[in-house]
Amino acid sequence: MSGKLNIVLTAFLVGCALSLVNAQYQARHLFIELERAQGQARQLDIEWAQLQLDQSTLGKHERIESIARRDLNMTPLTAARTQYLTQGEP
Repeated sequence: MSGKLNIVLTAFLVGCALSLVNAQYQARHLFIELERAQGQARQLDIEWAQLQLDQSTLGKHERIESIARRDLNMTPLTAARTQYLTQGEP
């Protein structure tokens, strides 16, 4: 009887040990995934900050005006160059 109990307890102990090894493996795997996701989140934060900086730089009025003058040969609007249209009476 004692021999059978020892075999059962040994089998139970081996099963618990295998379960523990499997749980540690899964924990390590999940930790690696977590680290990878956190690294990607940090990279996305850096890209987001860069895009916000680019957007603020590209949207400045002075930059838009200088590009319009230089590349499109546009000039500022003056009252002398303004034409007003009025609707004729039917």
